[in-house]
Amino acid sequence: MNYKILFLDIDGTILKPDHTYSPSTKEAIVQVQQQGILVFLCTGRPLHEVNDLAHDLGIDAYIGYNGAYAAYQDKPLVNEPMKQHTLESFLLLASKHHHELVCYTSEKNYFTTLFNSITKDFAEVFQLKQNERLSDHVLDLILGASIMNVSPDQIKLYEAMEEGIHLSKVNVEGVENCYDIIRKQVNKGEAVKGVLKHLQIKKEQAIAFGDGMNDKEMLQAVGEGFIMENGDPNLLPFAKHQTTSVQNSGIFNGLKQLGLVK
Repeated sequence: MNYKILFLDIDGTILKPDHTYSPSTKEAIVQVQQQGILVFLCTGRPLHEVNDLAHDLGIDAYIGYNGAYAAYQDKPLVNEPMKQHTLESFLLLASKHHHELVCYTSEKNYFTTLFNSITKDFAEVFQLKQNERLSDHVLDLILGASIMNVSPDQIKLYEAMEEGIHLSKVNVEGVENCYDIIRKQVNKGEAVKGVLKHLQIKKEQAIAFGDGMNDKEMLQAVGEGFIMENGDPNLLPFAKHQTTSVQNSGIFNGLKQLGLVK
């Protein structure tokens, strides 16, 4: 197969729990790029927080905010802010149940509070730096959001509020009871489809690696979808392949299965 594009999740896929990546990961990226394969970061993170990593890895194509924004050659391909009324409803519910939210614009991370242990731990785990207190004036600019301190039995409270939205558990060590807000028509998979259409690349020529349930749609949108060994077991039915863990050169070993690295 003449593969043309590779989509890589960040946390638990590129980055290990200590926020570093294996030398083999960078070597794999270099080798596929030398073959003319385009590499995209495909993450739930806000893109303003991944610039240093992208530069280190030599990547300049992005899908961020769980598919709400995509860019290639500095040209936006996807730009889908959340509905303001949805956020307002979720914020009311969160306040009632002592949950916290972090909401991302294209420039900053807005927390419902900056001063409790839950949000401090979240910001530390994801190394978020551009943080402010959430205010009403940015609610129409929010590209993605996560909810913290949610017990599994409370997920349905949010999912019942609007059709086409579900919560996806964050699969990152050090973050408990945290869920990304995923939209049916705005997610990593839909963004991947948009990128493939724009670049006129067939699904069968695309590869993706992920570890969390927010990667489900992405793995289904490509011909060769890999789940990391450290990934959420619930993701297994949606992946064509399984590779080794992020701590054990998972990206390199997966691409080796396809004959793309040595």
